[in-house]
Amino acid sequence: MSAVLFASLRRSDQRRKGVDYLRGLLGAQGRRSIRNMAAMLGGSATEQSLHHFVCNSGWDWMTVRGALARHLAEQAPPLAYVVRPTVIPKAGENSVGVDRSYVSERGQLVNAQQATGVWFASEEMSAPVNWRLHLSAAWLDDRTRRRQACIPDDVGAPAPGGAAVEAAVEAVRGWGLARRPVVLDARHLDLAAAVGRFRAAGVPFLARIGGSLHLEATDPGLRGRRPETRSAAQIMASARGQVRPVPLPASGLDGACGLNLAALVRVRPSQAARQFAGPGELTLLGVGEGRGQWPMELWLTDATQARAHTLVRLTKLTRRVEHDFRETADRLGIRDFTGRSYGGWHRHMTLASAAHAVSVLGTDRAHGTATGAEIHAAAS
Repeated sequence: MSAVLFASLRRSDQRRKGVDYLRGLLGAQGRRSIRNMAAMLGGSATEQSLHHFVCNSGWDWMTVRGALARHLAEQAPPLAYVVRPTVIPKAGENSVGVDRSYVSERGQLVNAQQATGVWFASEEMSAPVNWRLHLSAAWLDDRTRRRQACIPDDVGAPAPGGAAVEAAVEAVRGWGLARRPVVLDARHLDLAAAVGRFRAAGVPFLARIGGSLHLEATDPGLRGRRPETRSAAQIMASARGQVRPVPLPASGLDGACGLNLAALVRVRPSQAARQFAGPGELTLLGVGEGRGQWPMELWLTDATQARAHTLVRLTKLTRRVEHDFRETADRLGIRDFTGRSYGGWHRHMTLASAAHAVSVLGTDRAHGTATGAEIHAAAS
């Protein structure tokens, strides 16, 4: 993989350091700090070399990520691109992007870096290919902090719709990837802006939403109801007569077949949201495992011709990503970078993503580890 991954690195010594860093991520024991990886590879001189390669070298991480994405697209074509937020707890305050802020996924204040990852996902495997680091105004507006963390001048606040949407659009459009839906949890996003951004970019989406989101039901199957703006939960409750069983194939996670209930309802954005989201029709998807707790999840998509079976399968890809983050990405050091610079963080995340790809493509998933020979062969 390294020949493809590091083709944009002109110097052979940089390519060797890239391979060494991958080997360290794949083979070190415990935390994947540069020191621990260097101890496995060759000691203090190697530590200095790896530190310079990641923190001070000028290679372009976006070019390497694009090469990784295209390689994965050939080896393991994704069904969708899944957006996953990543919280990286930190003890201090000097690592780039660190803030003490409320993290909705955890329901508490956390001193941490917050990032967004874009993952290739199928039912058998998933792998991250792009990253965005959230930078608050406390970082963006402070010249001293920007200089110390080497934050480029052109890095600013994300456009309306959020970093999640921008990271996905950047990957899909910027690298010429196949047109696949972006699957994301949009319950804490400006959904109207996100929908508008996806539509403007021509990128299909499947977004989890909250039940309080107001939409206008246009589905002819809801008899006796004129189009009116109601909450997504109310619309889906009125569609109980359209609920159908959706059998799912054996999961790549546990091998068990499943049965879900699902309903599809034609909707469009509320009048207030149309100036941002556009006027076109959307599909509201309700998913549950039993009528007693109907629906357990609500999703919104612009794939208005897709069947319920297809959409429900796509929603389950978030579970694959959660599993692979926990069992592979986290184990291989995706949250272990201890440097303070913006470029260092992005280069580490790029290389950790590559190590994850090597692991899921080239090792036995049942065991989740690779032998030394496998590591060297895969990284080289």
